[in-house]
Amino acid sequence: MGDKPKRRPDPAIWRPAQKVRVKVLGLAWRDGRLLAADVPDDSGAVKGVRPLGGTVEFGEHTEDALSREFREELGVEITITGAPHVVENLFTHEGAQGHEVLFLYDIALPQGAFAGQEEIPFVEDGGTPCLARWHALTDLDRPGAPALYPDGLGALLKDQARSR
Repeated sequence: MGDKPKRRPDPAIWRPAQKVRVKVLGLAWRDGRLLAADVPDDSGAVKGVRPLGGTVEFGEHTEDALSREFREELGVEITITGAPHVVENLFTHEGAQGHEVLFLYDIALPQGAFAGQEEIPFVEDGGTPCLARWHALTDLDRPGAPALYPDGLGALLKDQARSR
């Protein structure tokens, strides 16, 4: 992965909310690679990647929120395949502090979904164009490569793989 990360067209300027947010992310795997969306900086350069998902709405179970997010963003029905990992994420994005509690679920996409596609374009809530790709964990979180967000996810996934 020596290529320079692509710039996302028309980057939307995003800042974290100044409150604790509950989010849910789906860990979709294909041939040992994780599906994750580009995370741009303000210039549009890709600074990292993050598994797909979104915000849990008030009164919504995390599993329902994750299913809704994948229907809205990718138009697919997912199967949740295990119990969640729960991670607290305190982070800074472009100088603004954020605080999230994340529920991370292993998921299965429908058989044949996105077969042959290395890149999957989608549109986030609010109309922001995004791009998801399949990433080997060894291609992330190293010098010159995109970071894997949230911080610590790479170590958690590597530990999980070792315990299998």
